[in-house]
Amino acid sequence: MERILAINSSISGEGSVSRILVEDTVQRLLEAKSGAVVIHRDLGAAPIPHLTPGTVAGVRAVATTEEELATRLLSDGLICELQQATVLVIGAPMYNFSIPSSLRSWFDHVLRPRVTFAYSETGPEGLLKGIRAIVIQSRGGLYTEGPAKVIDFQEPYLRQLLGFIGITDVAFAHAEKIGFGPEARDAGIAHARSQIAAAVARIVVGGAAVPNQAEG
Repeated sequence: MERILAINSSISGEGSVSRILVEDTVQRLLEAKSGAVVIHRDLGAAPIPHLTPGTVAGVRAVATTEEELATRLLSDGLICELQQATVLVIGAPMYNFSIPSSLRSWFDHVLRPRVTFAYSETGPEGLLKGIRAIVIQSRGGLYTEGPAKVIDFQEPYLRQLLGFIGITDVAFAHAEKIGFGPEARDAGIAHARSQIAAAVARIVVGGAAVPNQAEG
C-alpha cells in the first residue's frame, strides 16, 4: 500500500502557495494511487521544538533526563512516519533564501545516527531507501536562473539533507516570482503544477526522478 507523508512548513496560513500546491500534489497522488494512506504533518501550525542543550542528547546521544526522553520519543515518532512512507511531499517556502526554521527542526529530529544514517569506512550512508520525494518550493523572486541563482541556499540544502538519509529520488517543483503581482503569481503556480504533474506521472509509472528543465 502506498503511504504518503505530506509536510507543510509555511506559517502563512491557508493562502500559502506551498500549502495549496502540497494539497494539489496529494490529490494527484490519491487519484493515481487508489487506496493510498496520507499522513499530514503541519510544521507551521504545530512546530517541532528546536533542539536545546537540555534536549539534544535525545537525538544525538543517550537520553537520560525527562526532557531528553521526551525528545527521543518525538524523534522516534517522526522517524516512524518517514520510514513508513513510500512518497514524501514537502512544502518548503523560501524564507531568507533558505528553508523555514520549523522544517529545519524537523530535519534535526529525523537525521539520527544509526537510525536514518550511519558512518562506515567509506563515509556516511543514508538508511532510508526507496522513498520518493516531491518538494514544492515557493519563492517571491526568481532563483532557478539569472543573477539570484547563486543565493538559492534552499534547494541545494534540501537535496543534501534528503540525500544524507538515503532519499535521492527527489523532484523539485518551483512556484517563483509570486511576489511580483497577481499575474506573475498565477504563472508561477501554473508552472509548479506542470512540474508536479510530471513528478507524479514518474512515480506512477515507476521511473526515476529527473532534473527539471529549469535546473539545467
